[in-house]
Amino acid sequence: MYYVYTPVSPLCPPCTPGAHDTFSRYPVIIPSRFQPQQSVFLEKAVESLKKQTIINDYDLTVIVSVDKGRLPEKSVTESLGVKCVESLKPSQASALNAAIEFVDTEFVAFLDDDDEWYPHYLEAATRAIVAAPFVSSTQLEFDENNILLRINDFPTPSGWFMRSDVLRKVGMFNEDYCFQLDNDWLGRTGELKIQRIHMVEATAPIDARYISGVRPWLANVLKYSGGLTRLA
Repeated sequence: MYYVYTPVSPLCPPCTPGAHDTFSRYPVIIPSRFQPQQSVFLEKAVESLKKQTIINDYDLTVIVSVDKGRLPEKSVTESLGVKCVESLKPSQASALNAAIEFVDTEFVAFLDDDDEWYPHYLEAATRAIVAAPFVSSTQLEFDENNILLRINDFPTPSGWFMRSDVLRKVGMFNEDYCFQLDNDWLGRTGELKIQRIHMVEATAPIDARYISGVRPWLANVLKYSGGLTRLA
């Protein structure tokens, strides 16, 4: 399980009245593969959306994409308040692509069913998106007993919030990949010179002079992104 972090940075200034108007409606895509804990994971993921500090400012449509022939019971989807779609193939990439077909808004976000958003994530992401069209996030990783294991700086889809035109430019996820499909997708953003804000926790170093010694992955991203990726 992961918690997506919230940043504190000059790139993400305090919100002002009306600042959220542009973002008032967007979908959150949750790919959910069939497995014994599926309903438990989904409930926790959706609950984390409902706990967002500024949830009342938004009209969120939660699109859950499941394996073909594995639609949850109607009572489950109704209690969660989600829309379910079926993927064409039993794969993560296919699940993501099936949900993407329903995106018709200016912004879109992603969350894996075994992850959760930190309560301030949405507030932070809507600030950061003003500085770049694509936002990703560092995460906290916990085990099944809710014990903190590590800080994960890799930008998994659970921390992605973006303008829909970025999604259209980069395209669908490559369904030939069983693993590393997010690496492939991120690589294409680099080829297209799409700028990205990567959000880190408030205690993380954002000065390049101090990053490499303690957070080498972040240092490499900044070094090799050609200025396309910035920290917040």
